[in-house]
Amino acid sequence: MNKHQVEGRVEEAKGKVKEVAGRVVGNESLEAEGMTDQVKGKAQSGYGDAKEDAKDAVKKAVDKL
Repeated sequence: MNKHQVEGRVEEAKGKVKEVAGRVVGNESLEAEGMTDQVKGKAQSGYGDAKEDAKDAVKKAVDKL
């Protein structure tokens, strides 16, 4: 796991907490902020996943040589 994967997943979790808290207290702004954080977190962890996949592919290619 790389730092982008970890940070992205943490951001997703924080976003989910904000979304639920916003729903519970009826704060639409907090709920929307939570949803935004989740999207940002998914994008960041997706970038980290792609980076990790590329690293693995390069390693496999080098190992075949």
